Amino acid sequence: MFSLSAGQRHDALEGRKLIEQLHVADECYLLMDRAYEDDATRGLAVGQGFIPVVPPKKNRKNPWDYDREMYRRRNENEVERLFRRIKRFRRVFTPYEKLDVMFSAFITVALIADAIK
Repeated sequence: MFSLSAGQRHDALEGRKLIEQLHVADECYLLMDRAYEDDATRGLAVGQGFIPVVPPKKNRKNPWDYDREMYRRRNENEVERLFRRIKRFRRVFTPYEKLDVMFSAFITVALIADAIK
């Protein structure tokens, strides 16, 4: 599942919309980038049954503990590697399309091609 957002819009807003659509029966880890470390996003993730794994920003007054080993796996995780793999498709890496629906279609094609490989 993915969604497009405006280039000047913060990722956390779209991230919250995606988290709202997810529901888990058992608690599971949700590995997030520091862009998603705000209280609203973390609270939503907990409310949906996730255990958020995200380091606090360095300037946080009340930092929290997080599973450092699990966070290290984020780069080893399929998500980060998936972004690298689909960026080899020129239409995804350099979005020439003017319509969001066409750009989304090219991302979907890249994801399908990656899954088949």
